[in-house]
Amino acid sequence: MSEYYFDLESEGLDPGVDKITTIQYQKLGFNTGKPVSELVILKAWESSEKQILEEFAKVFGPEEEKWSFISTGYNLHFEEKFLRERCIANALPPIMLFSKPSLDLHPIGILMAGGFKGSGLDKITGKEGNGLQCLNHYNAKEYDKVTDYIKQEAAEYLRFYVWLRQRMPKLMTEFHVDCL
Repeated sequence: MSEYYFDLESEGLDPGVDKITTIQYQKLGFNTGKPVSELVILKAWESSEKQILEEFAKVFGPEEEKWSFISTGYNLHFEEKFLRERCIANALPPIMLFSKPSLDLHPIGILMAGGFKGSGLDKITGKEGNGLQCLNHYNAKEYDKVTDYIKQEAAEYLRFYVWLRQRMPKLMTEFHVDCL
């Protein structure tokens, strides 16, 4: 089994017209959630959207290899929709992120924030800024700032993920004691 942090950045919110600008992933230790490899950032400005989709498809692997890429992320529905629709727009076989197991932490963020408002990763962790800030850097061709944003976002996500993985077993024990 291979678990990966997964995210992407785009030119906007509409996969029908807005292109993917980066795809980033990092292999994680299955029992700890801690990184076991470097963060990979595929950058469309260094090649093209089509090329980064093709490169990621090789890492993601065929759908039949169900456990080869277990994605973990925050609001993975956004990523899944963009991957699928941008592959089709580039005449590529669609990458179906949810054809394999995945773990999305956004519902946990919603529960921790007490609702949808205030549940963004930038609201519950030390992540600085949001996707709009990243898009502004991209549009200004400040690619080093885009890369810095991505690295900081990945680090904050992983800090949150590892923290949860360490505490959830204790929470289950507490639930069993209190409620069963």
